[in-house]
Amino acid sequence: MKSVCLCLAASLAGLGQVAYAQAYPAPAYPAQAYPDVKRTSLYVPVRDGTRLAVNIYRPSRSGAVEAQPLPTIFVFTPYRARYRDEKGATVETALSDSLALRSLLQAGYVVAVADIRGKGASFGHRHGFQDRTEARDGYDLVEWLASQPFSNGKVGMIGCSYLGGTTFHTATTAPPSLKAVFIGASDLDKYAFVRNGGITAQFNTRPDEAPEVDLASEPVDADPDGTQLKQAVAEHGANTPMAQLWYSMPFRDSVSPLTGNDFWNEVAVYRYLDAIKDAGIATYFWGNWQDEPTSQVILGAANLGGKFLAGPGGHCASPQGFDFAGEMVRYFDHYLKGIPNGIEAEPRATYWVEGLGGQGEYVRSAQLPGVQSRPLAWYFAGGRSGTARSVNDGRLAIGAGAPGMDSFAVDYDLPPADYFAFWAGPMDHKGLSYTSEPLKKPLPLVGFPVARLAVATDNPQADLWVYLDLVQPDRPVEVISFGRIKLAQRKLAQAPYDTLGQPWHSGLSKDAEPPQPGARVPVSLALTAMSRVIPAGARLRVTIAGADPRQRNIKDIALDPAPTIKVFFGGEDGSRIELPLAEELEK
Repeated sequence: MKSVCLCLAASLAGLGQVAYAQAYPAPAYPAQAYPDVKRTSLYVPVRDGTRLAVNIYRPSRSGAVEAQPLPTIFVFTPYRARYRDEKGATVETALSDSLALRSLLQAGYVVAVADIRGKGASFGHRHGFQDRTEARDGYDLVEWLASQPFSNGKVGMIGCSYLGGTTFHTATTAPPSLKAVFIGASDLDKYAFVRNGGITAQFNTRPDEAPEVDLASEPVDADPDGTQLKQAVAEHGANTPMAQLWYSMPFRDSVSPLTGNDFWNEVAVYRYLDAIKDAGIATYFWGNWQDEPTSQVILGAANLGGKFLAGPGGHCASPQGFDFAGEMVRYFDHYLKGIPNGIEAEPRATYWVEGLGGQGEYVRSAQLPGVQSRPLAWYFAGGRSGTARSVNDGRLAIGAGAPGMDSFAVDYDLPPADYFAFWAGPMDHKGLSYTSEPLKKPLPLVGFPVARLAVATDNPQADLWVYLDLVQPDRPVEVISFGRIKLAQRKLAQAPYDTLGQPWHSGLSKDAEPPQPGARVPVSLALTAMSRVIPAGARLRVTIAGADPRQRNIKDIALDPAPTIKVFFGGEDGSRIELPLAEELEK
């Protein structure tokens, strides 16, 4: 795997893109200035008196803890800061380097990992999920950490997935001591993510964990026999169940019967962007291309002006071929230690382009991925491609062809969702498909594909799923982008934040427009962000289905009889997909 994009340096210079191999100053400390660590743990009360379990790790060498005040990196987790695994071994978040925490300890940072209320060894219960209670808890812990003798008064936060969310939400409260955040796989707009297009998919719909999971947490130092741990876990029984919470709020303005509040608006980070900006908190966003939240990560960077990183791979995996830990150390060195290492002057975005140069390469750019791409429309067409398992096996063509229509009945006979069902699989055998001819030359696609469809259905409650597939000779078909929309929530609106030109659906109850049975309606939806060069000889396929295996409640929401969905093609207003053509990558 290559990690250096030297071949593009000249051709991309006009776009502010440079070679990834550009030199930067070495850090101002040895690689392992602090090889040792000393841990302590305790309960810290937040403003309402709830006691949260906090583990503190201080860098040391030769058995001596660093006496000088240091900046602190804070991690706020629901996944237990410190616990015993199935074999009885103690697992400690701070001593792993998946979030560069071990590297930061060695580089001279205090690391603090706290369990959120209602999880791990912390007391209390969760009212919601990344709500204002959790955000205020984060504020209180940041300021408590900054006031401790080991602290120089400056705090940074790191997190990915749920931990990225606690980082993002804490930043919305603008703690005075929080100076920089490094956020992975988190959302700017939780409704548009969790209920994308009005449909709840897999994220946060797994069954809630049994009490035994939290009881495996290591007690804090002052609780050697675990008495307080048992008391804390007993309080977790009042936690709001996450899956039921999502399912109970179909619209952006729904009030959940479980929480009784305007939940989606309360947890919408975009409503608090000015607080983050006014506080001057530095932001760095990251994700990987085979991970649904990366689309939201890009929007976070777009709306806060933050730096951006995307690698190959899946959910919260360290980007391959990139010095991930080194990047985080350099970032916090600048914003928490004041080291002039030039990171703030480097290109804003660093991202992997799958297939570039053969296997794939990183490029660096002054622009976020897709900002400079232009839409390339490929139209659905009649005839047969001879490549798909769908009922129609239609074609995908550059120009609009003769009018036509295909139809299918939604198939709810799907396998159960994987426990971590983060990415979609091919679905052509469950609906309609439209496949291109083999490409004559490579096609670079960076950004958000947009499906523009003309459809009809006999059931106004029908859902629509759209997949963009990569079809290569002698290789399994791969889904490279996907999206979903409830037809009744197809109405477009002006977003309250920058969507980088993507269509946006309000999701408000007043904007619901169930289509009349049989009526042809236009539907526009953005698919997940992508970054890859489609090789010559490969085909692209668009698949249309009415259900997805990642919907854990599929048996509860399946419509009876199954809806029939018609897809119309031909003419300029016929169904098509707009691909994000990155002309700067064409050779």
